[in-house]
Amino acid sequence: MWGENSEWIIVMLTAFAVGASVLPLQIKKFVEKGVVVPDYYKNHIRYVPTSGGLSVLLAFYTPLFLALTGIFPLNVSLPEVTAAFIIALYGLFGLLDDLIDVGRISKVILPPMFAIPIAFVAEEGWAPVVGSIDGALLFVVAPVYVMVVANLINMHSGFNGMASGLTSLLLGTLLVKTLLTGKGSILVTSAMLGALIAFLYYNWYPSRIFDGNIGAFTMGSVVGLGIVLGGFYVSGFIMLIPHTVNFLMYVYWRIMRFLRPHDKRYELVKFGRVRKDKTIEAPNPYTLKWVLPYYFRVTERQIVLAMYALTGFFCAVSLFIPY
Repeated sequence: MWGENSEWIIVMLTAFAVGASVLPLQIKKFVEKGVVVPDYYKNHIRYVPTSGGLSVLLAFYTPLFLALTGIFPLNVSLPEVTAAFIIALYGLFGLLDDLIDVGRISKVILPPMFAIPIAFVAEEGWAPVVGSIDGALLFVVAPVYVMVVANLINMHSGFNGMASGLTSLLLGTLLVKTLLTGKGSILVTSAMLGALIAFLYYNWYPSRIFDGNIGAFTMGSVVGLGIVLGGFYVSGFIMLIPHTVNFLMYVYWRIMRFLRPHDKRYELVKFGRVRKDKTIEAPNPYTLKWVLPYYFRVTERQIVLAMYALTGFFCAVSLFIPY
C-alpha cells in the first residue's frame, strides 16, 4: 500500500494526465462536428467547443477505476463508491441539460433525489441553530446541501476560466481539510482536483473549451459531496459565501423585476458587452461577476482574477473552522 501522504498525489497526477491527454482530442472532434457555442466576451465573437465536462468525468473516474480493479493499491470505501455513483448521476443530468434544457424546476426537484444515498454514509456534523446533524436529519440536510452547492456553482460562472478556477480553489481547500482532519474523501477530492487543473489549462482565457452544464453539475456535486462526507457543513458554507451572495443578488433581481417590470434597471439581459479596449460593459450590478465591470473599466481576465481572490479569502478562513 502507498503511504497515506502520497495517495492524493498519485490520484491527482493520474487524473491530471488523463485530462491533459483527452481534452485536446475532444476539442478537435467537437470543432470538426460543430459542437460549439459563442464566446460573447471578445471583440469578435468566436465559437468554442462545449461540454468539456465529458473529459473531466473521464479523467475523474480513471483513478477510481484503477483503484477498484486493484491496479492502484488503494482502498475504496463505501462512502467513496456512493459518491462516485451520485457524481455520475449529476453528470448525466448535466449532459441532458446541455442537450434539451431540463428547466429550472427539474434542477430543484431531481438533484436532491440523486443525492439521497449519501445520507446513509455521510459524516455527522454540526451547524448553528440546527445543532447536531445526524440521524434522520441527515436525509434532509445532506441531499439538499449537495443540490444547493451544485446549483450555486452552476450559477456563479460565465467568464473564461471562472467556474473551473473557483471550483479548483474550493476542492483544494477541501483536500487540505481532509488531510488535516482525516474526514471526507481524499480519493474523490484529489481525483476531481487533478481533472479540473487539466481542464483549467484549456478553459483559461481565452478558452479553448467550455465546461457546459455537464461540467458545472459534475464540479458542483463533487464539492457538495466533499463537504457532506467530511461533515464540513459550517466551513463549507463559509467557503461558498461568494457563491451564496451571487445567488441572493439574483433573487433580489428577480423580485425587483416582478415588482417593477417596466424598470429598465431590471430588464432581462443575459450577457454584457465588450468594449474595444476589451473591458466589459455590464448591464446591471445584480450578479457578482458584474459588480466590478458595472462600476469600473475592467477586462474579463481581471474580473475572473478578482473572483479568485474573493473566494480564496473565504477558503482560507474556512480552514480555521473545524466543522
